[in-house]
Amino acid sequence: MITIIDYGMGNLGSIQNMFKKLKIESLTTSDLNEVQKAKKLLLPGVGAFDSAMQRIHASGLKAVLDRKVIVDKTPILGICLGMQLLINSSEEGIMEGLGWIPGKASRFLFPTGESLKIPHMGWNYVHEVRSSPLTAHLPDASRFYFVHSFYVKVIDPRHVVMRTHYGVDFDSVIQLDNIYGAQFHPEKSHKFGMRLLDNFAAL
Repeated sequence: MITIIDYGMGNLGSIQNMFKKLKIESLTTSDLNEVQKAKKLLLPGVGAFDSAMQRIHASGLKAVLDRKVIVDKTPILGICLGMQLLINSSEEGIMEGLGWIPGKASRFLFPTGESLKIPHMGWNYVHEVRSSPLTAHLPDASRFYFVHSFYVKVIDPRHVVMRTHYGVDFDSVIQLDNIYGAQFHPEKSHKFGMRLLDNFAAL
């Protein structure tokens, strides 16, 4: 069972539909009691960093998640903005993130004359830095669907699983123990996303 955390910011329907397609049981909830009982957690996110953190604090989720993730070692996967919330901070806002993986999200800035558009939107390749149960059995030329204007760089390179290049190299999959993050949208990434979500369910 995957418990999808509903804090008001995320593609909840798309994620649920992908789990249905994979025949993986999931529950979307904002109920703190359900989150406390979860065996695996998924933290989605679409929108602004500070708005997301404000909702997490206001709902009482912060304390529950800290216990589940840090004390109980419950596996959690943050996707897109959800991954950025796992780290310390973002240039998008002034609030502190969850702070479970040391790192910072920065705005894409390109040299003058560079034709790349912001947000980074569309399919892009990921390159494995180290092995992880989350990315097991993915082919070398895996592509995922991205939509983001800020990118993550973690402090400790041992926490990087995959990187992607879009004007700059950034961390597209991160992991510290039971905490996993993916900058892309696996629920929109067809067979590659299905493989990654299936891996997470199998942890």
